[in-house]
Amino acid sequence: MSDYKNNETSTKNYPSIGENPYIQAQAFDPFALSSSAPEAPKAFMGLENGDFVKGALIGAAATFLLTNETAQKAIFKAFAKASSMMQIGVEELKERYEDAKAELEAQKSE
Repeated sequence: MSDYKNNETSTKNYPSIGENPYIQAQAFDPFALSSSAPEAPKAFMGLENGDFVKGALIGAAATFLLTNETAQKAIFKAFAKASSMMQIGVEELKERYEDAKAELEAQKSE
């Protein structure tokens, strides 16, 4: 019993929460903690952010393209076809330019 009384009197030597120098200008309300629960995270690992989803999709597509040989062949075929179409288009433009140039020379000679 005497130990209990010694502990009780020794706790009275500690300052109250309002006198604590480490709590700066904060009012302590013991019921404030129980009245409102802390906010739960809005989403796991920031999944609410659209940039994360975009990055995940781009990463998945890049992984698919780098590891799937059939997809790589299809992409290279499409690229080769597009470049040949581009080359044909450039040649057609050169031909039209030469035709327009020839017409101008024909008009000058008349």
